Amino acid sequence: MKPLSFFAEEERCRQFIEMVRAWALRYPVSHAAAHSTADRELAGDPDFGRKKEVWHRDGFDKVYEVSWLNVFGPKLVETVGREHMLSTPAHRIEELPNGSVLLVTWPTATDFASDKARIAQARAHAHLRPDLDFDTVLRGLRERSATLAPVEPRFHPDVAPLLARVVDRIPIHERQRKIAEFNEWRPPEPKEWLPADAALPSDVENPECAREQYSLHGEHLVAMLHTEVPSISDKTSESLTDTDFYFWREDFPKTRPREVLDEYVVPAVGAHLGQVLVHHLGGQWIPRKKLMEAQVLVGNRVWLPFVRAHHYLRSCESLLDYSLTQFFREAEHHRATGGEGKRGGPGPT
Repeated sequence: MKPLSFFAEEERCRQFIEMVRAWALRYPVSHAAAHSTADRELAGDPDFGRKKEVWHRDGFDKVYEVSWLNVFGPKLVETVGREHMLSTPAHRIEELPNGSVLLVTWPTATDFASDKARIAQARAHAHLRPDLDFDTVLRGLRERSATLAPVEPRFHPDVAPLLARVVDRIPIHERQRKIAEFNEWRPPEPKEWLPADAALPSDVENPECAREQYSLHGEHLVAMLHTEVPSISDKTSESLTDTDFYFWREDFPKTRPREVLDEYVVPAVGAHLGQVLVHHLGGQWIPRKKLMEAQVLVGNRVWLPFVRAHHYLRSCESLLDYSLTQFFREAEHHRATGGEGKRGGPGPT
């Protein structure tokens, strides 16, 4: 159930517990639990550090973890000791007619990570596992609470829409840590540009034919991604973010042969990026015989979209470091401020 805040009210939690109780009476199980998914993943569920074949064979054969709500089947109850289990300190503990035991550590599920709830969880776990030290268990639970503590996103504004989508794909138990990491991270400033007065003049015999070739390269990207990234046909800044996210989600630089990336994908991405600069920032292509030298004039700078695409597709990490989204935003900001500022990008490579 999402969100976890749905279970902030004690009465709603009680109703849920009663539902689980009725289900456990009807369908006996060896073990069942209701808890925060993120916290369970931090606990190591479902293998708890065991090899796959071992946990598939043995299952939850001892109390590896105590969740907010637990149903311990008859076999597990006997393993622990029925009387010992029924004496567990808990918000609610009940022996069911079929031999199972229902155990709830705290009145509400939403605040499972509060310190009081963690103390209750640690007491129950240490009681059911006398071989575990209460202080050690509690320390581990508090560390998990700290890991899961909500972190307010403060991403770099140029790439915030992209990073928000990336975070949503991160495993839930690692998400807050990744938000904190992205809050501190700043993408490198784009270097794929030259001052307009240092632009390389066009050296092609037919500039219009060259621009048509760039358009054709761009259409290759549209053909490649139109199903997975429908917005790519719009040639907007939003479509660049959609493209960034798709390449990152698919681990594109890892999963495609390098020769295919360099020969087909880099020209397609660079041309598409250049077309977006032309369509939305009033840019003008300055064609060159060498693709990596082709430029788009925007304001007082010329931008090198094919060089950016080359840097972009080096690795999965570079998809964020050299995102298409940030490149567009930098060109947009620079046009808006009249072109004053830093000079001296590295030029074509």
